[in-house]
Amino acid sequence: MDFTGKTIIVTGAGGGIGEGYAKACSERGMNVVIAELSEEGGQRVADEINAGGGSALFVKTDVGCEDSTKACAKAVMDKFGAINYLINNAAIFGDMKIEGYMNVDMDYLEKFMRINAHGCVIMTRAVVDHMTACGGGAIINQSSTAAWMSTGFYGVAKLAVNGITQSLANELGWRKIRINAIAPGPTDTGALAKTAGDYAQEMIKSMPIKRLGQPKDMADAALFLLSDEASWITGHIMNVDGGQFMRP
Repeated sequence: MDFTGKTIIVTGAGGGIGEGYAKACSERGMNVVIAELSEEGGQRVADEINAGGGSALFVKTDVGCEDSTKACAKAVMDKFGAINYLINNAAIFGDMKIEGYMNVDMDYLEKFMRINAHGCVIMTRAVVDHMTACGGGAIINQSSTAAWMSTGFYGVAKLAVNGITQSLANELGWRKIRINAIAPGPTDTGALAKTAGDYAQEMIKSMPIKRLGQPKDMADAALFLLSDEASWITGHIMNVDGGQFMRP
């Protein structure tokens, strides 16, 4: 899996799984763009990659805003001259409201769905022409096992991501762009600790592999899906979850 000189954008890479994606991609020789709303987190990750001998650029990006995603794509092209890969990881999660459909504020819900579901569409639209001009590429959307848990609007957003992934696989195939999704199970990040708390340990008890996932588990799967070794895989939702959900 040789990615030397290729360029990837990772959204929401200022911490957690996104940071793991970004650093793993850098280790494989990619130029990495940290497309992150948090200036502190995004710049920190970019600085750490550059200090370690990699090549990284932080671009403040709101995946719910078309102008912001287009500006990100332009900054990447100006800096590196190409966009080969994209990981749509950004989402509202660690600080999300834990409410049901019957009491969540509708303005909040609409913003949540725009970021967590349509954010991957908005970012993909911003890069797809550049990626096509480079001869194609690969995209990964961040799903979740929550898509199959009936856990309110977070799960619904991730279920939508699965559908979007498969729809875009059909739309983008002629451009030689593959698009797949990774559905992490409970993963050891600060965001999970805020959101799930002790419930994460309860989930682990029922799983065949009884441990929390690590960002590296997701990164290893992502590198495969981005690589030429996965050149005939598109529209696939890959669970990386310790066997939490075994789908036929």
